[in-house]
Amino acid sequence: MQREQRFVDAGELAWETAGEGVKRQIMTFDNDLMMVKVAFETGGIGTLHNHPHTQISYVERGRFEIDIDGTKRELKAGDAYYIPPYVMHGAVCLEAGVLVDVFTPMREDFLNHD
Repeated sequence: MQREQRFVDAGELAWETAGEGVKRQIMTFDNDLMMVKVAFETGGIGTLHNHPHTQISYVERGRFEIDIDGTKRELKAGDAYYIPPYVMHGAVCLEAGVLVDVFTPMREDFLNHD
């Protein structure tokens, strides 16, 4: 995985398992910003969690129930949401789809440390 990759061919990037029925593909990043695609099978769960990063997510396709700090909303393709640092959030996939997550700063914990 290369930092600051200016042009990204998604077909050349590996997917990694992020949970049962969930996989992610790190698109590109630098120290301050990261874009990640997260693909969900119907019923896949993004477990409730929080982190020190600001996150904005775009629903590329599918339908999701998004929980942000105990408030749940159903979102569909074309919708988006914002999560401040340390706020609990999670997702349940209602119809197979993809979320595009953007984090600042980048998610060091997503990088392989062999």
